[in-house]
Amino acid sequence: MDHSLTREHGGTGHSLGSRGYWRVMVAMTAAGIGTFAQLYAVQAVLPGLADTFDSSAAFAALSVSFATGGLAAFTLVWSGVADRFGRVTVMATALTISTALGLAAPFSPDMWVLLVVRAAQGATLGGVPAVAMAYLAEEIDSGHLARVAGVYIAGNAVGGMSGRLVAGLVADIGGWRWGVGADSLLALVALLVFLAAVPRPQGFVPKRRREGGPGLARRVVRSFADPGLVALYCQALFLMGAFVTVYNYLGFRMTGEPFGLSQTVVAFLFAAYLAGIVASTTVGRVIERAGRHPVLLASVAGMVLSVAALLVPSLVVVALALLAFTFSFFAAHTTASAWIGHRAADTRAQAAALYTLAYYGGSSVLGWLGGVVYDHFGWTALSGYVVLLCAVAALAGLGLRVRRPPEHKLNKRGTAAST
Repeated sequence: MDHSLTREHGGTGHSLGSRGYWRVMVAMTAAGIGTFAQLYAVQAVLPGLADTFDSSAAFAALSVSFATGGLAAFTLVWSGVADRFGRVTVMATALTISTALGLAAPFSPDMWVLLVVRAAQGATLGGVPAVAMAYLAEEIDSGHLARVAGVYIAGNAVGGMSGRLVAGLVADIGGWRWGVGADSLLALVALLVFLAAVPRPQGFVPKRRREGGPGLARRVVRSFADPGLVALYCQALFLMGAFVTVYNYLGFRMTGEPFGLSQTVVAFLFAAYLAGIVASTTVGRVIERAGRHPVLLASVAGMVLSVAALLVPSLVVVALALLAFTFSFFAAHTTASAWIGHRAADTRAQAAALYTLAYYGGSSVLGWLGGVVYDHFGWTALSGYVVLLCAVAALAGLGLRVRRPPEHKLNKRGTAAST
């Protein structure tokens, strides 16, 4: 039986195994693939971009930075739009416009036009991650939210990997324009699957200005009023900063002494990203048994131990450590992002958007700062920097045990239940 009731009136959302539950699962997996395949499409073809437009590697890499920056900048805007017009409407609109921009990107006559298109594409792509967790929290039974959130995040990981792989493989045959175009076609398929699968929303009624209620600015302020939400934003900021730092600069370590690996071999090392898919789809079951707080802290501890293992000058140890590091990060991210939906009561969209903003802020700012550390002090210092970021996240996470949502009680599993 499909249970789909408005949470504001005590409903439970789509229950595990129901038709609506599976439709949400398929739709959100497709949304994740469509979003992140496009977001990272150009990363695999940066050398081709640099050659075509006779630009430096750093300038070519702005095609990635402009997209992620646009995404981060517009998350709060999209959350406000979603409160007016609905989560599904926003996600469908975002995927449609971004796919159209993605199909136009290969025709860019120069680098500056491409950068403008990529910035606009990132801004529109932000509509999906900005509201996805709020949508899931409203539509899925709270007892199974972590599991569904994990599937959505796994879709994000699949999208990020497929975006790089499809663009890179096709670009080897026809150049970067064909590679980026192929990614956009993949996103078009994902959009069609999303539109076909997503059920009619049951857990949210869009709020119009004439109906009253707090405005966007007040809802954003309220999203900072709960220290527990701030602690969860810290998980996104510092853990994503740690994750991106390792993935950005491990290649430099592996091509130098004592490893001396080729770029091709190093590329295969990063297939460890697959561990994130496994973590995202399995950690929900662990949370249902052990609770969010223990899983979050154990995952951060796993990241710290894995970074320490990356110091060992052994290819086998490094490969295994990278698998463990990736698994631990995605376990922590899945836990924290699902927790946002439980923790935020009346400001789910804004809280989810702020989490996304912190996530990409950590990627861009803390990831870049990690490069400064590596350039000046080497890999050992970089490892210490990553451990420091994880430690700050863990300290913030410790406070979640004693901080309670202002309008919710927590059961013994850490699940928020309305009073």
